[in-house]
Amino acid sequence: MTAPHRLSRADARRVAVRAQLLEADRPADLVGLVRHLTFLQLDPTASVAPNADLVAWSRLGAGYAPADLRAALDRRDLVELESLVRPAEDVALFAADMADWPGRGELRPWQQGRIAWVGANDACRRDILARLEGSGPLLMRDLPDTCAVPWRSTGWTDGRNVEKLLGAMVARGEVAVAGRQGRERLWDLASRVYPDVPAVPAEEAARQCDERRLRALGIARAKAPEHPMEPQHVGSAGEPAVVEGVKGTWRVDPAYLDAPFTGRTALLSPFDRLVHDRRRALEIFGFEYQLEMYKPAAQRRWGYFALPVLHQDRLVGKVDATGDRAAGVLRVDAVHEDVPFTRAMTAAVRAELKSLARWLGLGVTLPGA
Repeated sequence: MTAPHRLSRADARRVAVRAQLLEADRPADLVGLVRHLTFLQLDPTASVAPNADLVAWSRLGAGYAPADLRAALDRRDLVELESLVRPAEDVALFAADMADWPGRGELRPWQQGRIAWVGANDACRRDILARLEGSGPLLMRDLPDTCAVPWRSTGWTDGRNVEKLLGAMVARGEVAVAGRQGRERLWDLASRVYPDVPAVPAEEAARQCDERRLRALGIARAKAPEHPMEPQHVGSAGEPAVVEGVKGTWRVDPAYLDAPFTGRTALLSPFDRLVHDRRRALEIFGFEYQLEMYKPAAQRRWGYFALPVLHQDRLVGKVDATGDRAAGVLRVDAVHEDVPFTRAMTAAVRAELKSLARWLGLGVTLPGA
């Protein structure tokens, strides 16, 4: 058994920052960035900028334009899969799961219910496939709702039959997002969107996903609570590690160890993978964070869409900012300092805010300016 690497918290932080391509040396291109990070999460919130664009800008800088992402999707270098932008070739890693939808082995009651609901609406599913084959790509509103059994939910998806059926058909590998018309997705047959690559067997695909996830995170737990978008665990990938002052064993990608570190200051999306695992952020960075957009304004500590602030190898604060397109400004209402900012830190954060505003094509209003 390999003896665990013994890391200080600073070591662990630098591994995580390096893995997320947030060092001073920036990556060169968008597609290469996504291949390394494994995905960009799509989210409709654009209080400052859409998440995928904000994550790309924080790595690539002013040379990145949202049109670059649209062009990569149009070329099919990247594809949208269940609200995540992934390298097109990675579809092969999920093909076995698609074939075994909704899961392998003993199925949970909700999985059995999903099979029954899709089966009851098989005629509608076939009708959608026929419409797409003949006229696709199409918007969801152009697809027929002939479901015999409506979708029932206590939440906002109640009665959204076609939407839920399309979600199941994506998971089965039958349809895919072929593009966007404004914010609306265009749907087409998966065979016309995804590359024709052989499926990676399920066990091997899981192993590769764990390895690539660890390469993107640098350091992570072998096991972690289930997450609806992307797992946070990495299984047996990498090598064991212990972090000074933190309980339990981690897995670390040894390629990031013992390498020189040159950090910088960066403004991050609340959905950024450096902070998305809130427990890891607290254990390694000592960084407490919650996305407060769903809280009443009076209960917010940091702001509706507060941007975490990375300085060198530490997460040092949050910026409460809003892109006010009507007024033409990036409005910065507060800079919350988790640690007292030095003059150099304050200057670096202000420089990043000005850079962000220029990238957005906005002016900027700063507190105390």
